[in-house]
Amino acid sequence: MSLTLREAARGADDALVWEIIRPTVESGAYFCADPDGGIAGGLAYFWPETARVWIAEEAGEPLGCFYLRPNQPGNGSHVCNAGYCTTGAARGRGVARRMLDASLDEARRQGFAAMQYNFVVATNTRAIEIWQRAGFQTVGRLPGAFRHPDKGRVDALVMFKEL
Repeated sequence: MSLTLREAARGADDALVWEIIRPTVESGAYFCADPDGGIAGGLAYFWPETARVWIAEEAGEPLGCFYLRPNQPGNGSHVCNAGYCTTGAARGRGVARRMLDASLDEARRQGFAAMQYNFVVATNTRAIEIWQRAGFQTVGRLPGAFRHPDKGRVDALVMFKEL
């Protein structure tokens, strides 16, 4: 696979990022974004002012995107947070793992000491397995914290990795 990653440009790439994240946002099964929030709500959740976003493409076809940002301001800013989204065409092709590796490399390059995922929906088992193989540990469990559209209230995990 000849996957390329490029940093997204705010404004110019808004529609492309929305195209990638829209099915996931609207499914209501993985993100805390309002499924009915449209492009404004989806981008506010996935691409807030504190985040930088990268797009994964193969031969011009968008396959996914990820964001990287400080997890907290001030004395918590040495820990970063990231989020990922792949398209249906990316499944089983290693795109999520490549984006994870790229985000870890970028986090180290930016001087972050660790990466933390604040709210991983426990039913997102494929992503959890990828992150565990990369060395992330589950450091917290929030019972029933996510309202899954099909499964009802499910747990959310807090995952952490020192860089």
